[in-house]
Amino acid sequence: MHRLNKHDDVTIAGAPPGLLAPDTTGMNFYRADPALTDLLRIHLPDRLFRHIEPHLDRLGALAGGHLDECARLADRHVPVLHQRDRFGRDVQWIEYHPAYRELERAAFGEFGIHAMSVRKGILGWPDKYPVVAKHAFTFLFNQAEFGLGCPINVTDGCAKLLANFGSEALKTRYLDGLTQTDMDRLTQGGQFMTEKEGGSDVGKLTTSAVQEGDHWRLSGEKWFCSNADAQVVMLLARPQGAPGGTRGVGLFLMPRWLDDGSLNHYRIVRLKDKLGTRSMASGEIKLEGAIAYAVGKLDRGFVQMAEMVNSSRLSNGVKSTALMRRAYHDAMTVAQNRVVFGSRIIDLPLARRQLMKIGLATEQALSMSFVTADALDRAEAGSQDAAALLRILTPTLKFRATRDARKVCGDALEMRGGIGYIEEFATSRLLRDAHLGSIWEGTGNIVALDALRRAVGRHGAEAALAADLHARLDDSPGVPQAWRGHLRDLTDRAIGFAREVAARTDNEADARRATSLLYHVASAVVLAWEGGRIHQMRGDARRLLLSRLVIDHRIMASDPFRLAENATQRVITDHLLGERAVGMAEVGELLSAA
Repeated sequence: MHRLNKHDDVTIAGAPPGLLAPDTTGMNFYRADPALTDLLRIHLPDRLFRHIEPHLDRLGALAGGHLDECARLADRHVPVLHQRDRFGRDVQWIEYHPAYRELERAAFGEFGIHAMSVRKGILGWPDKYPVVAKHAFTFLFNQAEFGLGCPINVTDGCAKLLANFGSEALKTRYLDGLTQTDMDRLTQGGQFMTEKEGGSDVGKLTTSAVQEGDHWRLSGEKWFCSNADAQVVMLLARPQGAPGGTRGVGLFLMPRWLDDGSLNHYRIVRLKDKLGTRSMASGEIKLEGAIAYAVGKLDRGFVQMAEMVNSSRLSNGVKSTALMRRAYHDAMTVAQNRVVFGSRIIDLPLARRQLMKIGLATEQALSMSFVTADALDRAEAGSQDAAALLRILTPTLKFRATRDARKVCGDALEMRGGIGYIEEFATSRLLRDAHLGSIWEGTGNIVALDALRRAVGRHGAEAALAADLHARLDDSPGVPQAWRGHLRDLTDRAIGFAREVAARTDNEADARRATSLLYHVASAVVLAWEGGRIHQMRGDARRLLLSRLVIDHRIMASDPFRLAENATQRVITDHLLGERAVGMAEVGELLSAA
């Protein structure tokens, strides 16, 4: 948490002085976020960080200006499905507003976010980027535009699935296009999973696949297909004669266009009229003998697709964190500039408490996003411990961060008051978009059960989480021993409760609470660990205070008849909303008051 940088012209951004409610127009979202810089310095090699920082700075400026205006226009002028071309031919096509095309050019063309972890040479870096670096760009871009985040992510996912499981012939034919930054050669990807018969219950899918020579013919309907006109689609179907359930499901690649230049044999029935992410086309697809190609082993289709889903869940958490950060920027801009009853909003006690709570959830999600991304990087490098850790961190992040985004964006809208509800400002769009996160790639109930039943009950992944958190506490320079001991005790209690809930099916109703506890305790530990490192880098231990606030506000039960904020809490809030660095000795005194 921080106040906005003085050199960014933020205090009057978006409106002349004296107007009722300035906004973030003109803000550089990278420069306004020292926490992002700190975490990247912790997680990335210095040479890589120095290489990407100028690009992050440019994206931060674009996200606070040109791309934000494009996102506003693309949200207002939604895609339109045309069934015929102007000559009367049955050639379906989707018309997008030029602002959406400009967003695509930035994401796919200039920055290559979709290809960073698959293709070498993006933005002049000689190797592929680690996931941590890629999601720094995801985080900044999605502060301007959330809708296009899905096409970026699924194009990335299609490329990874193809690279990991596709035949050499398929990779030769399609992989280059999926990872192109040349807009004339780019082929965007799609992921068509959901069916009417079952959303999260994938084993119920009815789409069938019949082999025909070297390809398959697919028939059926897909009910919610984002990036509906993608040129390359990964989807699941049941081969003829395969058993029921997920074990009988195969993974297929389906091109939009056939070799002779004609459209493949499937139709976009209609586009969805959605609450949020309105800039991006989601549709209903009817497969009418569509030509597709098997990817990997036919009896491993669901397992292979699950890798893409898990990667999407991490991306989902990062994108929800981006919405929270943008909402926090907006709330702070209003609070610093709006004068009511003779005082700036930020100087009023109740508003300060609300800003603190908005910022706390945002910082938790930021820390957990990059810890999860780091676990993915280490797992892909061959670490089995990191793979186990990733198995529990991913659904835990996805569950809690996406739910927090709804609350944070709503509270930030309220900070702006009545005009926050008006579509001319970004706050209403942020709130609409935030509601998708907790549905995309599994609803809250499904993801909580995945964390408890699968990650804990089936795989014992909570042991990896406990080991990781204990190791971070042991390696937290400068953090007071008493606070580390308190966090260690809470870690053990949260792990024990998760095991208890996972052990019996009649405890299912506690799955959400157990998952939230894992998230909150893990974030408190990570914030403390980060605080020690940031203090070593630049003498600021404020992130340790966030660790304290997580325990106070997100874990410990409060007495409804006790005053909510004491003198210690007010001092902590003052430190977190201020610009001054806070030393370890001062933080230690505040932690000892816990």
